[in-house]
Amino acid sequence: MAGERQKHPGGGFNPPEPTTKGGPDYGRFIDAVRKLQDHARAVDAPDQVISEAADTLEKLSVLLSPYDADEWASPSGRRMDLPMRGNILTVPLSSRKTEDGRIEGTARFARFHLGRNGAVHGGSLGMLFDTVLGLTASVLTGSRRQRTAYLTINYRNIVPIEQELQFDAGIDSVDGRKIFVSGKLTDGDTLLAEADALFVKLKPGQP
Repeated sequence: MAGERQKHPGGGFNPPEPTTKGGPDYGRFIDAVRKLQDHARAVDAPDQVISEAADTLEKLSVLLSPYDADEWASPSGRRMDLPMRGNILTVPLSSRKTEDGRIEGTARFARFHLGRNGAVHGGSLGMLFDTVLGLTASVLTGSRRQRTAYLTINYRNIVPIEQELQFDAGIDSVDGRKIFVSGKLTDGDTLLAEADALFVKLKPGQP
C-alpha cells in the first residue's frame, strides 16, 4: 500500500532513479490513458454511453487508488525503457543529438492537445518547448539538475494536431550556472513557432 511505504527524504532536485516497476504492460497502460484522453476530447456519444463510460472510469479509479505513491516511488517518469520515461504529462516526442552538437527530433500533438479550429493549444506548445529546451540544456551541457528561469515563445503559424512535426534546438551560450537555449518547431519548410529559454543549474540541495 502507498501509505505504508517509507517516504523519500526529498531535498534538492533529484534525478529520476531507473525502475522496471509497472512490468511489461506499463507502456501499454500509458498509451491506453493517452488514447482515453483523446476520446474524452473528441467523443460525441449518446448519453447512456457516456454514463457507462463514467461508471467504468470510476471503477478504474477505485482499482488504482490504493496504489497511489509519491513521485519517488511511482514508475511514471522513471521507466527509462519507455518514450519520455513513461511520463504521461509530456507531449510525445523522439529526439537525438546531431553531429554538429544540437538536438533535433519529431513531436506529434494529439486530439487531447486541441485548442480550437484544428490548432494546438498554446499552452501545450509551452509544454513541448520546456521539455525540448530543457532536454537540450541537459544533454548538451551535461547538467543533471536545472530549473526553467524563463521561456519565451513566438507563435508564427497555426500548429496542427495529429501530424508529425519537426524541432531543432541548441545552446546559445553558457554563463556560469545560466544556460541560454533556443529552438524552433516546423512543419516541413514552414516555421510554426520558435522559443528561447534560460535554465539555471541548481546548487547541491537546492530545490
